[in-house]
Amino acid sequence: MRVEAAKRRSAMHRLSGVACLLAGILAFVPAPSQAAGTDVPTASIPADASIPADKMPLVAYSGRVAGDDARTRLILDFDKRPEISVHYVANPYRILIDLPDTVFALKKDDVAARGLFSDIRYGGMAAGKSRIVLTADRPASVVASEVRKEEGGYRLVVDTAIVTEDAFAKLLSGQSWKDAAAVAETRPVLPGAATGDGGTFVIAVDAGHGGIDNGAQGAATGTHEKAVTLAFARELTTALNASPATRAVLTRDKDEFLSLSQRVQLARNQGANLLISIHADTLRQKDIRGATVYTISDKASDSLAANLAARENLSDEIAGMPLQGEPAEVADILIDLTRRETQAFSISLAREVVGAFEGEVKLINNPHRHAGFRVLTAPDVPSVLLELGFLSNKDDEQLLLDPAWQKKVAGLIAEAVQRYRSVVIANGG
Repeated sequence: MRVEAAKRRSAMHRLSGVACLLAGILAFVPAPSQAAGTDVPTASIPADASIPADKMPLVAYSGRVAGDDARTRLILDFDKRPEISVHYVANPYRILIDLPDTVFALKKDDVAARGLFSDIRYGGMAAGKSRIVLTADRPASVVASEVRKEEGGYRLVVDTAIVTEDAFAKLLSGQSWKDAAAVAETRPVLPGAATGDGGTFVIAVDAGHGGIDNGAQGAATGTHEKAVTLAFARELTTALNASPATRAVLTRDKDEFLSLSQRVQLARNQGANLLISIHADTLRQKDIRGATVYTISDKASDSLAANLAARENLSDEIAGMPLQGEPAEVADILIDLTRRETQAFSISLAREVVGAFEGEVKLINNPHRHAGFRVLTAPDVPSVLLELGFLSNKDDEQLLLDPAWQKKVAGLIAEAVQRYRSVVIANGG
C-alpha cells in the first residue's frame, strides 16, 4: 500500500509539472506568422489570453504495458477523462485507439512494446485528434476497456488478446469507420495557396513526418526528424518568399500528421509549380554524412536509395492508416506521359540544388539519386525529396540543429529554385 501511494504521489507531482509547463507554453506561443506575399490575415493570441478548460488538451502523464504474447494490458493515466474509439487495420495487424487532442508527457519506457505488441506509437493525427497505434505480429483485438476515476485523474485500462484470422476479418468488415486522414481531397487548400492563374511561381515546401510519425531520431540529442524538418521548412519558405517572383507555402505548419497522399494532393490543390519534401534520416553506418537529392523512379539507383524510400513510404503505416493503392488515373496513358515530362523537370531541379550545394554544403557520394518515393508521385508537379543530412552522424546532427546553417542552406536552395524557374520560363514553361 505504501509503495502504491508513493507511486501515486510521484505521478501527481509529474502531472502538476506537466500542467504548469503546458499552460506556460500555450500562454507564450505566437500565432503562425503570415507568409510573405499573401493577403490572408492572421489572428494573434494576446499574452494574457486564457484558454477555457474544456479546450485544453488531455495530458497522458504516465503509463505501463504488461502481459504476454496471448494477452496484454495497456494502462494510461490522464489528467481528465479520455473518450476513446477503437478501430482495426490489417497488413500488419494494428489496433488503433483514437483520442481527443492529447499531450503525451510519457517517459521513454512507460509504454514500451512488449507482450502481444512489436511496436507502440502515439502522437497527434489531425486537428483536435491523437492516436495510439498498437502493432502486433498476429491478429489481436480489444476484449475489454474502461476508464477509472483515480486520485487526481483518470486511468484508462485496455485489455487485448489474440484472436483468429476469421475473427479479425469480421472486425475489419464490421467497422464503418474510415480514417479521415486518408481523404486528402476533403482537406481545404492552405492559406496563401495559388489560385491557378498561372502567375506567381508557387513552391510547396513539405516538412517530412509529423504528429504520430516522429521520423528518425538524433543519435546525440534524441531530436526527432519531424522537428528538424519543420524548422528548416519554415526557414526555406522565408528564403523563397524573399523574392517577389515566387511564393512558398507549407504543407504543414505545425506538429501534425499528414498522409503521403495528402502531401501530394495539397501541392496539387495549391497549384504548385514545385514540391520540395524535407527530410533528415538515420543510417546504421554512423560515419556516412552529407546531403542527398532524390527524384522519383520505378527502379532505385542503389540500395541506399531503395532502403530509404522503403522507410519513408512506411509513414502511413506508422500512423495506422490502411495502405491505399495507386489512384486509377495514374494508370491512364495521358497521366503517364505527363509524369515522364514532370520527371524530367524534377531531375533538372535536382541538378540545380546539387550544383548550389557543391563547395558550400557537405554532399554524399553521388548526391543525386532516385527511388520510388510515394511523396513524389504528383503527376503534374515536379518534385524532389531533399535529405539535408543524417541524424545518425554527430557532425550532421550538429549542423541540422544550427539556425545559422539552416539559413545558409535555405538560401542556397532558394537560389537554385530561381535559376530553375528562369530556365523553365525561358523555354516557355
